[in-house]
Amino acid sequence: MPPKKPGDANAPLHLVLGTDEFLADRAAGNVVAAARKQVGASTADEFVVTTRASSEVTPMEIGELLAPSLFGEPRAVIISGGGELGKEGASLINDAASDLPDGVWLIVKHSGAGRAKALAADLQKKGAVVHDAAPIKRPGDILAFVKSEFASNSARVSTDVCEALVEAIGTDLRELSAAASQLVTDTGAEIDVAAVHRYYHGVVGVTGFNVSDHAVTGRIDEAIEALEWAMHAGTPHVMLADALADGVWSIALVLSHRNAQGKEIYALGLQPWKFDKIKRSQSRHWDGDNLAEALQVVARLNGEVKGGTRDTAFALERAVRQVSSLARR
Repeated sequence: MPPKKPGDANAPLHLVLGTDEFLADRAAGNVVAAARKQVGASTADEFVVTTRASSEVTPMEIGELLAPSLFGEPRAVIISGGGELGKEGASLINDAASDLPDGVWLIVKHSGAGRAKALAADLQKKGAVVHDAAPIKRPGDILAFVKSEFASNSARVSTDVCEALVEAIGTDLRELSAAASQLVTDTGAEIDVAAVHRYYHGVVGVTGFNVSDHAVTGRIDEAIEALEWAMHAGTPHVMLADALADGVWSIALVLSHRNAQGKEIYALGLQPWKFDKIKRSQSRHWDGDNLAEALQVVARLNGEVKGGTRDTAFALERAVRQVSSLARR
């Protein structure tokens, strides 16, 4: 079998390499969709897809699945957990990959490790198209993924929008992909941070953190507007105060641990993407002096919203204005 160029959708042999389940499922699905289109199949009966896990498939079944059929019906065979195949099963797949029958697509999902680790390299030597399914962990890469999800739905968004969505949803790629698609469907291609916050108003703390993000970067007008919107929407005042305090305390942590990496960041109680965001776009507004004042502001606010004053709305606005003003220095 001659080597295929990376990304060749018409190639019959595909290797999905990596452990992220969502990326692996998407890659396999894209291959199947391209194969169905190539053969002109419009129904499931016209292009049968058989999926087997390495833990359940037998060598005999592998041989049957990859053998030529009497009438040459087009079909796809997906083997998951390829790295855990037994010696005989891996050998059968490797041999079949050298000369797949016409109309048969073979898709092997492989972690890159396991007892059948060598199978991944063997399939690549035979010209398998490789699809990357490695986990996306770096904050910048997660944001790039979110931006690409919007782009695939014909929507161009700013980095702030991507950060807002990650803050609201978390870093699960499947959920982020679904959220980006749903946002475009429900709001159109013009999406801003406010749209993310409106749509995910039910997510705990998202409105509070919106206020905090504006305040700790000195954007006083935006911070007050966000605060008024959050209070009008019914966000508990205690939650808003906690979010502002969290924003200030997180900056203090980052400033005192600028070189933290990996497990050290988690030990601080921060997610890597949040640590990166604070270090990149928030910490430059702060030094030891104004940060100490801001910590006093949020400490006083904490007591006020928890019984220290009757007018908690006034206390919140005053604290937001003070933190925003301090951040401008």
